[in-house]
Amino acid sequence: MSQQKDQLDTEQEHRLATEAEEQAHLEDVVPEAVETPDDPNDSPDEQLLKAQGTIKEYWDQILRMRAEIENNRKRAERDLENAHKYALKGFMENLVPVIDSMEMGQLAAAADNATLESIREGSELTMNMFAQVLERSGLQQIDPLGEKFDPERHQAISMIETADAESNTVIEVMQKGFLLNDRLIRPAMVVVAK
Repeated sequence: MSQQKDQLDTEQEHRLATEAEEQAHLEDVVPEAVETPDDPNDSPDEQLLKAQGTIKEYWDQILRMRAEIENNRKRAERDLENAHKYALKGFMENLVPVIDSMEMGQLAAAADNATLESIREGSELTMNMFAQVLERSGLQQIDPLGEKFDPERHQAISMIETADAESNTVIEVMQKGFLLNDRLIRPAMVVVAK
């Protein structure tokens, strides 16, 4: 008999603990339901009005949440569209001085006192400026002259026997390659020693 009583006490404690947990969870999720308990003295009409009021509050919350979700979706679409439109803005701003330099070079080349040396110097300065802009944007040149042939970064267009270089070494670069943020966008075209 005492075992049954102990078991009943344990079950009752468990049930009370579970009810307390459910009540606490209900307070977190639906605070209005806990704050306005049904008064057993209320008439069915009053209870119905209270329930309808609670439903109306929840419906208003749902509508507000739906509107907020829709606004967030529209804002995200607009941000994505702007990101696509203006992704190259910084890069283009860096290119503007290069264009200015090229225009000045054309004007200098058209001048009566232009020399081949001054045109060459201006062209080199413009090319260096352009290379710096590309480097700041993540573009890196591959110039593998004298390096071991790397099929991941180089494209061999021919192999030549030579005593001047080790076998499988790049002896001539026909066209430089390029990496963009460590991703190959064009392999270097090279001649390799046999």
